[in-house]
Amino acid sequence: MKRWIFLLLTIALTGCTELIDPPKHLVPKDTMAELIAEFAINENLGSITENANLDNATRYALQQKKIKGQDFSDSFKYYVASGDMNAILTRAQKIVLDKNPKAKEYIEKQLKEDRNVPVFER
Repeated sequence: MKRWIFLLLTIALTGCTELIDPPKHLVPKDTMAELIAEFAINENLGSITENANLDNATRYALQQKKIKGQDFSDSFKYYVASGDMNAILTRAQKIVLDKNPKAKEYIEKQLKEDRNVPVFER
């Protein structure tokens, strides 16, 4: 009897490997990384320019990729739950560094000053 209970529990637990189901319109990982990099660049621009409208910049970036805000949000939640977000953020960081190699110095400085900043693979 104990073997049957163990077998049923094993089947039930291995059958539910994902925390949440993928959204209907899942944004591909590469596109997520590109959008996150674009958002980071726009946010940095907002700290330099007083009149920068980050909401419009975000909408424009999503519109360029033909992605709805809700689809991005649902995909973001899914990738966080599935454990894929670190790889996506690492890719986004590489995109930012490719666009602006001087950003590496800033990132290194932030990592040294703030221990709460997450470190991604380099």
